[in-house]
Amino acid sequence: METFEVAVVGMGALGSAASYHLARRGARVVAFEQFDLGHVRGASHDTSRIVRTSYGAAAYVRFAQSAYRDWADLEQESGERLLTVTGGLVFLPVRGPYSASDFTAALGEAGVPFELLTPEQVRARWPQFRVPEGVEIVYTADTGIVHAARTVATLQLRARVHGASIRDRTTVHRLTPVEDGVIVHTTAGDVHARKVVLATDAWTNALLEPLGSSIPLDVMQEQVTYFHPEQPDDYDRERFPVWIWEDEQCYYGFPTYGEPTVKAARDVSENRMAPQERSYVPDPALTAELDAFVHGLIPGAGPGVRTVTCQYALTPDRRFALGPLPAHPDILLALCAGHGFKFTPAVGRVLAELALDGRATDDISAFAVPASHG
Repeated sequence: METFEVAVVGMGALGSAASYHLARRGARVVAFEQFDLGHVRGASHDTSRIVRTSYGAAAYVRFAQSAYRDWADLEQESGERLLTVTGGLVFLPVRGPYSASDFTAALGEAGVPFELLTPEQVRARWPQFRVPEGVEIVYTADTGIVHAARTVATLQLRARVHGASIRDRTTVHRLTPVEDGVIVHTTAGDVHARKVVLATDAWTNALLEPLGSSIPLDVMQEQVTYFHPEQPDDYDRERFPVWIWEDEQCYYGFPTYGEPTVKAARDVSENRMAPQERSYVPDPALTAELDAFVHGLIPGAGPGVRTVTCQYALTPDRRFALGPLPAHPDILLALCAGHGFKFTPAVGRVLAELALDGRATDDISAFAVPASHG
């Protein structure tokens, strides 16, 4: 049986980042992906993802600050430019469930510069928006975009350069904890690893339930739409920011990025379906709902030209779950509940630290894996 220090299961963003950081530190690493690398069945494909420190909880702000340092380190080590800073707005209706004061307090505590703007100030600076009254807006200049597919490919390439063995189209169907680690049972044979990193998102419980454990996950198909403005230059990232609308229903969007379109989506569409039930077909009602919202906020967004689906696996309260399973400490879990891409290189580094050192240099106590449900 082959033996490794660490086995990584799942090669989306988080698993690829863990493989990269482990291999970069000289660990003997094997990584498994059940589909082709770069597949569209999960949450790490397509182009743009938001990077921001702007959160309403200090633990996420601090971890995002670490992630920015890790993005810079990854760019320097790989020679790839992955992050583009655009500035970003968070719109918070005053009668909504989220408070601007939570954002400003968390940002202030971490020393992140921000501006609290009125709708009139936003309309003056970015006339592309039609912001109604009764909305508070938090602006952070450090918000930006990373390229999702290119990031994952870069992490996988650099992991291989540093010696990781990446095995795609290889399904892990069972884990057996043993005295000195874990036996990983795959469709290509068994391997032994001292530690296992599970970055398996919506498929996580298929591996945990045979161990008498599970994590509550709400799995759904999400979708994003690309709109073609009549004047694309008005939505260039030099003139138009990333934006997020935080209300009972949340939406977000981007400036143009690599093509003359702006991308927008509803966050948490509640279009529930398990991975094996995915249709990969956009829901017409959700498409129409998004179209109406986007054109209310951004009248010049133009017609929708294509819609792409992805997958969310949400933990309770969308809290991260990073670290060892309480019942099986040689198995490390990485669940980021549909808002983790911005933290990708930091999550990978933390998982490597936990696997090799037994502790993380960041304070991730707020993201401890909960006691599993049998």
